[in-house]
Amino acid sequence: MKMRKSMAMGLAAVMAASMIPAVPAMADDATGKVYYLNFKPEADEAWQNLAKAYTEETGVDVQVVTAASGQYETTLQSEMAKSDAPTLFQVNGPVGLKSWKDYCYDLKDSDIYSQLTSDTYTVKDGDAVDGIAYVIETYGLIVNKTLLEKAGYTLDDIKSFDDLKKVADDIQARKDELGIKGAFTCAGMDGSSDWRFKTHLANLPLYYEYKDKGVDDADTIEGTYLDNYKNVFDLYITDSTCDGADLSAKTADDSRNEFINSEAVFYQNGTWEYAELSKTFSDDELAMIPIYFGVDDENEGLATGTENYWCVNKEASEEDIQATLDFMNWCVTSETGTKAMNEDMGFTIPFKTAAESTNVFVKQDQEYTEAGLTPVSWNFTTMPSEEWKNGVGTALTSYAAGGSWDDVVSAFVDGWATEKALTE
Repeated sequence: MKMRKSMAMGLAAVMAASMIPAVPAMADDATGKVYYLNFKPEADEAWQNLAKAYTEETGVDVQVVTAASGQYETTLQSEMAKSDAPTLFQVNGPVGLKSWKDYCYDLKDSDIYSQLTSDTYTVKDGDAVDGIAYVIETYGLIVNKTLLEKAGYTLDDIKSFDDLKKVADDIQARKDELGIKGAFTCAGMDGSSDWRFKTHLANLPLYYEYKDKGVDDADTIEGTYLDNYKNVFDLYITDSTCDGADLSAKTADDSRNEFINSEAVFYQNGTWEYAELSKTFSDDELAMIPIYFGVDDENEGLATGTENYWCVNKEASEEDIQATLDFMNWCVTSETGTKAMNEDMGFTIPFKTAAESTNVFVKQDQEYTEAGLTPVSWNFTTMPSEEWKNGVGTALTSYAAGGSWDDVVSAFVDGWATEKALTE
């Protein structure tokens, strides 16, 4: 989710042409090799560097290939059909596991499993540990505190949706005076960016509906909180740096660059953006606040969880499986590995050897939780399919350009029932 422009364009071209290079032969003095199909484009450079460091230390060849944003599942399907298939891949939770459980090596006796801080950071099929979460992340509204204060406000002025709307509307009305383009960065609906709204923002109405019902999944949903979803999205497309009709072509880079260039005050994104933003801003200039939803604002914290579970390909050779298990364990236990995941990738890792995070957004999440606010759980791992997400994304894009919100409701509620039925 979220990528450097030059790397993203190059990777997208590689994926589209199906020209991923074959996994190189292992080094003469090493046993087994690793091929990791990485889900996170924004972490590609860090993974390439870490793979190189591991090879230099152990002699074991590690190749990391990164799927283009929004193309992981189709890339995984293509790569798994090849003779040199990935030895390490990812599923996004129980829904994703359904498609790949027959390929998953049981990790219950692995060293990395013993390093987990909690068994809740796994996905299972019966007693088998099919996947292990390798990162815990948080998202919300990233705030340029300097611009917010220039507009005459502080974080203490925003404690609810009504507060957020009041502040954002005022900033938007005074954008020329303040020398900015809008209160919010563009809600880009290009494939590199639309996951922020059809997945991450869409998590909020699911979270509150699940909470009401006391469930953690559902075959049908009522859309109880879709009016709240609309209210937040309306802010994003009206108090924005651009017209709603332009959002279909706006990318993740467009949105990030607007924030980096101090053209907007608010930017919906997550802890993974810290490494990039910290090149421009000091910690004192940045904050992350909840995406206040107008439901239980006084108790709402940041959205914290994971959809990133490592799986080992049991169809690989014994040597490659062992090499992969060793690499995974090294990533989360060695000083080199934990430092790279913590600092270079901006990850909080759920392992006993995790270093204390230097990420200001992670620290703020901890502060919110310690203050008694409830983290919003990640429920989008229960979303029935990519087709459902795409349907919601298309409807949101149309709505932003002047279409009907009823189409969003239909895509959300009716599309959910249709896609859930197909997975049964």
